[in-house]
Amino acid sequence: MNEPAPSATCSSAIDADPVEADLDTALAVELRGVSKLFIQRQRSARARDVLSNLFRPREREIRALDNVNLKIQRGEIVAYAGPNGAGKSTTVKLLSSVLAPTSGSVRALGLDPVRDRVRYVRRIGVVFGQRTELWWDQPVAASFEWKRVVWDIPQRRYDTLLEFVRDLLGLDEFFDSLARQLSLGQRMRADLALMLLHEPEILFLDEPTIGVDVLAKRRILDFVKTLNREKGVTVMLTSHDMDDLEQLAGRIVMIDNGHIAFDGDFGELRQQSGDRRQLIVETERDTPPVLPGAECVGSEGRRHTFVFDAATTPIAGLLEQAAAQTGIIDVETHRAPIDDVIADLYEHWQAARQVPTGP
Repeated sequence: MNEPAPSATCSSAIDADPVEADLDTALAVELRGVSKLFIQRQRSARARDVLSNLFRPREREIRALDNVNLKIQRGEIVAYAGPNGAGKSTTVKLLSSVLAPTSGSVRALGLDPVRDRVRYVRRIGVVFGQRTELWWDQPVAASFEWKRVVWDIPQRRYDTLLEFVRDLLGLDEFFDSLARQLSLGQRMRADLALMLLHEPEILFLDEPTIGVDVLAKRRILDFVKTLNREKGVTVMLTSHDMDDLEQLAGRIVMIDNGHIAFDGDFGELRQQSGDRRQLIVETERDTPPVLPGAECVGSEGRRHTFVFDAATTPIAGLLEQAAAQTGIIDVETHRAPIDDVIADLYEHWQAARQVPTGP
């Protein structure tokens, strides 16, 4: 996939005097009118099209981000979520200086991630869940020593930080093992620790818990919370595991089809689809009661699960209707899992894009 060169308006919009680099000390990240375009070459599989594929390939424009505006304050933990292909990883790559915007302004820590790259990368940490910075055929310890030398980290500062991350992430059990012999969870913990050796002010975490087991996931999430609380580090992370994000972040930004679709807290997000709840009723009969305003989504023996919107359907009324039809043995009620809420929103957005807008 190729990318068009950044437009002239992009560079002019982000020109800044070094003296102005830290004028807004409360702001960690600012995206203003950011768009990112990629060009995909389309090729035919037919043999007769070999020459046209070579000399006149068809091109398709992919707008990964479209006029995105976003601000993140210092010290925030922000979840950045959306369906596959929505633009999450593209945003992280723009903020980690891997990509330049096609148009618009990207600023972080008062700097332009591309033009001020050397100064900027010394102040950020980036972890992509599917990639590693560890030397594959060397002990984990060798990768840490390599970073100390290359980044010119003073020995005393390095020793202090290494002790902190080894204890916080439990690295001692595999610190002298070869990187290629580590489990996925161990590798992620080592990559997170390695990222912290230069004391970054912002962490960009792209799917940091992908594929790891429950215990490793808990360690990683606890680590991010501790780092934010004790060091004041700003964190922006992407994930498809909404339960993790809800535990970790006070704010969630959702992107869909290159646009910011939601920016708020998880309570507000749940309200987007009403006050959706689950009602589990254990009855004396195998047949579930009929409850207007609630949908039965499953039964296991005499335990029946209903979903309903508590904003429009009072739970007391549902229980009264159930009691009129059968004896009730036990009742449970829960908020709908955040994954269900998100899935409903994704389906709604997808359906909205498919509705014709023209006459």
